[in-house]
Formats: sequence, structure tokens, C-alpha cells
Amino acid sequence: MKRSLNIRLLPAIIIILCIYSKAFTQDTAKSGRWLQRLIQRSIADTTPPGKASIRFYPTLAYAPETSFEFGISSLLLYQAKNDTLNRLSEVNAFAFFTLENQYGLWIDNALYGDKDNWFFLGRTRLQKFPLLYYGTGPETAGAHPAIVDGNYILLRQRVLRKLRRNLFFGPEVDFQRLSRSRFRQPEAGPPYPLPQGAGGSANLGLGLALVYDNRHNVLNVREGLFTELSFLEYNSGFGSDFDFRSVNLDLRSFHPMGNQQVLAWQVNGNFITGDAPFNQLALLGGDMMMRGYYQGRYRDKNLLAAQAEYRWLPFPFSRKFGGVVFGGLASVAPYIDQFRFSQIRPSGGAGIRYLLFPKKDIFLRLDVGFTKEGPGFYLYTGEAF
Repeated sequence: MKRSLNIRLLPAIIIILCIYSKAFTQDTAKSGRWLQRLIQRSIADTTPPGKASIRFYPTLAYAPETSFEFGISSLLLYQAKNDTLNRLSEVNAFAFFTLENQYGLWIDNALYGDKDNWFFLGRTRLQKFPLLYYGTGPETAGAHPAIVDGNYILLRQRVLRKLRRNLFFGPEVDFQRLSRSRFRQPEAGPPYPLPQGAGGSANLGLGLALVYDNRHNVLNVREGLFTELSFLEYNSGFGSDFDFRSVNLDLRSFHPMGNQQVLAWQVNGNFITGDAPFNQLALLGGDMMMRGYYQGRYRDKNLLAAQAEYRWLPFPFSRKFGGVVFGGLASVAPYIDQFRFSQIRPSGGAGIRYLLFPKKDIFLRLDVGFTKEGPGFYLYTGEAF
């Protein structure tokens, strides 16, 4: 099987061509000028400071297991009570369907109340979309993954109350369900032993989260610190199919390095005990950490990862375009004392940025992550972390 590429290039190509190509505006036909005006209106940052704004843009992607994917992304931005002294809240949504009758809705939210009295941090995934399965452990082969078809639901939300300035504490709820699951073994290579939860499962986790957060703009942090320590218990007493628990640590730090430049770094740990199903193990890869690896290329009960990124937002010679370089290291293991130096996986890459919302300092990012297994491409609104 060909390696799946997470790439949605259409909006970036259209935006760059429509806004910056004089030849486009001078030489295209009437229909081209109409398309240009339509897209410019959809991304124009005309909302007064403090007022809520929402933007939509189309996406197009392709992967061998999905064929062509068509979607629409939206971004809602606001400040509580329209007060510019409050932090910028965001809801990022993405809906898609493919020519293989697959579909999904993704929603991410970081919502701050007036004077930060409340903080809602969450993620929602509703999708019928294939997952690639390479096995469990730090040394799995990557040539011929299995494909897992099924319906997937993820609902995770932290409801945090301010204890004191920048410090929040509160309950966390995580519900994940994989239904109508079907493993399609690779046509080449040996079949995979079916992992725990291969037939699907539903699991409800309840826990607590402690968060320190002094970021003002979560989509583009110029300076600040974010730290989260959380615990979740999944128990048959809550109606879960499996009994397990997880501890999560997320530490991010951001340092200004001169005019419009930022050095950012992140350390992430995920530690699971008990009988977790394969789809809720710690996953290495994705669009935020270890870019270049498919999310779940390596999976196990324990994950340690770190990354650093240097950002020019924007470049000194441009008002709209910027760039980043990044690198990361990560590994998974069945037990904490079984992490091995030889099993650390590196990744690195670079990206370009386009200033999509100047008044709110938010960029569109296109990243290319490189690993020994090939590249991965990512196009999203806001920085990776």
C-alpha cells in the first residue's frame, strides 16, 4: 500500500494565487476575477477588534484508502463580552466526505470566559474513516499496514475553573467509541494478530485536569507557558468495555527571539495502565507532534515525545508570509522502564505561513515533515502547538 499523505493544499494555492499574482488579476477571464473576489471576501479580516468573526474555506485532499476528499473548514474567533482584554477564544471545525462514502466532522475548542473565570478545552471527532494499523510496539514494520474500517466517536472536554491567575482546575470527560469495526489485512505481507478491541468498543473516562496557561492567543503564541497534568479512569462501572487509566503530561513554552521571531518547545507524555483497546493506546505521529509520521504509526501504552520549533511570523522582508523549521524525537514502550535509546524516532521539517487574519495575528500553516519513511504534509489554521 502507498503511504497516506495528510495534505489539503487547495485553499493555500487559491489564496496565494488570488491575492498575490498580478497576472491572475490582469489576465484571467471574468469567472476567474469573480472567484478571486469571492475568496478574498471570505478571508478578509474586516471584523472590528473584540467582535466575533467566522471564516469558511474549502479543502481538497487525496489518499489511496479514501480517494478524493472534499471538505470545508471554518474558524470562529471571539473574546468574551467583546472585551479585547480577554483572551482570544477559538472554535475550529472541519467537515469532509470522500468518494469512498466516508465522512467526518472534527471540532476543536479553546474557550475562555470573562476574566478567565472559566476555561473549556476540548476536542470532538465524529467520522467514518479508515485507520491504518501497523501493530503495537516500538519496532513495528511499516510496509503493509492493515486498514481498520469503522465508525469512530471521540468526545473529550475539560471544564476548568480559575483557581488563581492563569491556573485552572476541573473535571475532564473522555468518551470514545469504535463501532462496526472491520480489519482488512494487507494484501502483501503476513496478517496482523487482531489486537484488543479489534471488534470495537465504547469507553467512558472520568478524571481531573490541572492546567497552567498564560497564553493570550492559542493559535499563535508569541510568549507564554502552557502546562497540563491530567488523569482519566476508564471503568466498567462507568459503562466502559475495558478497565484502564491514563496520566497525561503536556508542557509547552514560547520565547520571543527578536523581531517577530519565536522559539517554541514542547514535551509530551502519555502513560497508560490496564487493558486499553488498540485505538486508545498512546499514538506517535500526527499534525501536531512528530509531523511526518502517520498518527498511530507507532502505538503502545507509554509515549514520550519532545519537539522544538523556530518561527518567523512573518519574515523580515514580508508582511504576509513567514516560515518555521522544526524537529522532534519520540518513542513508545509497553512499560515505562522499557524505553530504549535505540528506539527513539526522529522527525524534522519546515513550513510556510500566510497571515490569514492580520488583526488577530493568526496564520495559515503548511508544513512538510520528514522521516525515514517519507514526508507528510499538513495544512491547518494556527500553529501546531
